[in-house]
Amino acid sequence: MTALLIIAPNWIGDAVMTEPLITKLKEIHPHSRIDVLSTPWVASVMRAIPAVDEVITADLKHGLLQWEERKALAKQLEKKNYSHAYVLPNSFKSALIPWLAKIPHRIGYRGELRWGLINQAFPNPSRADRPPMSLHYFALSNQRSDTTLEPRLSLVPEVLNPTAEKLQALKAHQSLFVICPGAEYGPAKQWPTAHFAHLAKMIVQENPHHLVLILGSKKEASLGQAIVDLSENPQQVFNWCGETSLDEAIACISLAKTVISNDSGLMHIAAAFSRPQVAIFGSSDPRHTPPLSKVAKVHWLHLSCSPCFKRVCPLGHSKCLVDITPTEVLNSVHQLTE
Repeated sequence: MTALLIIAPNWIGDAVMTEPLITKLKEIHPHSRIDVLSTPWVASVMRAIPAVDEVITADLKHGLLQWEERKALAKQLEKKNYSHAYVLPNSFKSALIPWLAKIPHRIGYRGELRWGLINQAFPNPSRADRPPMSLHYFALSNQRSDTTLEPRLSLVPEVLNPTAEKLQALKAHQSLFVICPGAEYGPAKQWPTAHFAHLAKMIVQENPHHLVLILGSKKEASLGQAIVDLSENPQQVFNWCGETSLDEAIACISLAKTVISNDSGLMHIAAAFSRPQVAIFGSSDPRHTPPLSKVAKVHWLHLSCSPCFKRVCPLGHSKCLVDITPTEVLNSVHQLTE
């Protein structure tokens, strides 16, 4: 049996976008084993791709060469006799391990100083000409697609059931609404906390059997708690920011009736599970990084100053986010779920 190795991207949203490529490689090489080498924070996403046989985690730090760690890992991987390695990040460091592991075919885009490390190099389009990331990665399979590919994730019942039981134990409910108020890039991508809280308040006022769950990282714990406090309903609105593993957060999203989020990695996860979702865009551009799902509704005002792609609003007013009202978002939730 041949074996293929995927070097995964380092961001959650980008990791989701690898699914069409990996699924196509399994189709091309149906009897091959496909393993993924990833950092711990995207391993959960890679485990939700059915075509992946094994996820190998390596705690490689951003900005550090970690030469000895990479050599040791490459020595272990060499024993697996991979025939191909698909190197999805563009960095020099990401191409080192497949080269050190003596994998014969090392495929990727031209990147920083990678000549020789990548021996089947694809031209790297400029950011202005780059297609959606799902197509960008898919092209490494040497196949073409005339349509934008929608990534798909799935979880087995053994993973889903414990989370479903935990949520019912938290509060018995008929419908789960997930709110993801964070955005790693910065506040210019974050809908106001008071808007999220007002939305949560309206959702739970509609039905005593609704449960609103706030998901995010530890850095967003205070943000989540502020939403709970402002919603004035701690019996139906719960803050789990920093309280779950990414595996559990993914399971919660897959169980949701609706997901409401900023432009973030969790937004792409919701799209990949085909959950009805409302995605709120401010400083970024949904024409470039939309949720790839037919049951997604995007709110973007497209003001003259947007997209600015800044971390913080350079004009100081964040009107591109503030002027998207909770009532408008709730109306979209209703349209998606009715």
